Formats: sequence, structure tokens, C-alpha cells
Amino acid sequence: MEIATIELKFLLQLLSFSGYRASLSKIQPSAKTSSSERNKTCSQLCDRGLIDCSQKIVSFKIAPAGKALLKLKTEFPVSEQELKVLKACEDQRITPEQLKIRPAAEKQAILKKLTDRGLIQAETKIDEIWLSDRGKAYLRSEYSPKGSGNISLGLLDCYLRFLRQPESSNGSFPQADSIPAKFSDAEILQIIQTLDRELGSQNYLPLFHLRQKLQPPFSRDELDQALYRLQRQDQIELSSLQDATRYTAEQVEAGIPQDIGGSLFFVTVV
Repeated sequence: MEIATIELKFLLQLLSFSGYRASLSKIQPSAKTSSSERNKTCSQLCDRGLIDCSQKIVSFKIAPAGKALLKLKTEFPVSEQELKVLKACEDQRITPEQLKIRPAAEKQAILKKLTDRGLIQAETKIDEIWLSDRGKAYLRSEYSPKGSGNISLGLLDCYLRFLRQPESSNGSFPQADSIPAKFSDAEILQIIQTLDRELGSQNYLPLFHLRQKLQPPFSRDELDQALYRLQRQDQIELSSLQDATRYTAEQVEAGIPQDIGGSLFFVTVV
């Protein structure tokens, strides 16, 4: 597989971030790369399986099936919150920010459910990206430079650091998002569910509780990467904090910072 210079720069810059994961907005292959060119490059790398991504809904409107549902004279087969969304976008396309839903952290989850059921038509954008296992294998074992290209020393340093990771005893390279063997992803999921029951957080567990339970043995970054993994596996959803007045500064700091919107603060088991 051959990749273009801009694609290589994209991948190498991704190597500079913890866990090889970042918001798409943080990637800038070169000073002259436009956002549309960056987004196109991202899509091409996703199509090739070299990176994975998560998406968020940025705008939506009601679908024909949703309009038909609102005309029903019987009890609506949706929740009160879902019904509120359908009525809000009945006459026009709107954004999640225009929804009056509390807690605000629920918005993306509700919109995704309505989209999956065909009740709304949503416009999405890539939110976060990360180097896939296929991408790691490609950069380590398959990529062969050809032609000419202007690669900065900074990007070259990221690549060399990536290649120089020590091999484990089984001959494989350790993954940057690996976690201590003491806890598997399934065990972390069980701990989340147990804490939620004990604290009565109604499936919206604030992250600071989980950090108190799992740090140590985890470092902050290791726990973040474990949560991202569970999210990619559709085991949990991470949602942001919109109103910080109910929590202390230390509790808010326990969230996972994001470039856009509030920190990821709540953990919901899917």
C-alpha cells in the first residue's frame, strides 16, 4: 500500500499524541493544509483502515418516519426526551445546542438512538481519531518511503520514537493504550456498573468516582485509554459536563478535556 505525503504527515503527527489519539481539529499536516483537505485526508485514511474515528451529530431534522410517529393518536413508542427532540426539529433543522434537555450529557445518546431508528436525519462530523492496529502495523512493518517529500525533523522524531518501542517477550510491540494486566476491560466495565449501583448515579457515573477507585493502579492516561477502548467497543458512552456548578473544581478536573465543549465527565453503560 502506498500513501501520499499528506497522508504520511497526518499519521506521523498523530503519533505525537498520547495513545496516538487526538481531536481531528488538532491535526495539521502542514501550515498550508486547509480544513477541507485535512478532512478529506482523514476520510481516506479511515477508508484504508489506518485510523479509526468517532463521530458526533452536529445538526438534524425530523425524518418522514418521525413525522408519521407524531401523527399517532395512541401512546407514543418513544421516551419523553425522545419525543421532545422530535417536536423540536419538526419544522426545521436544528443543532444539539438548541435542545432543552437535562442533563445535557444525554443529548448525543438520544440523537443516536433516534437516528438508528430512522426517526431523524442527522449530519455528523468526525470528532476524535486514533491510529488503528492496522495503522500501527503498516507504519512499523510495511511503509517504504518513495519519491520526495518535505518531512520535518519533529515528525521524523515521532516516527523514530514509535519504531524504537521495545519488543515484549512474545515478540510483539506493546500498544500505547495498553492497560495493566490486573484489570481487563470487562473488569473495568463491571467496576463502573458496581459504582453506579452503589452511588445511585442512574447510569451517569461522574469520572472522579472511577478515578478514586482505579488510580492507582492505573495512571490517569491509562484509565482514559481504557475508557476510550470501551467506548469504541460500544460498551460505554462518555458524555460532557455542561453545568459545573454542582461539582468542586477538583471533581471537574477529573474529566477528560476536549477541544470543543465541556470535558468528558460522565460514564454511561450502553
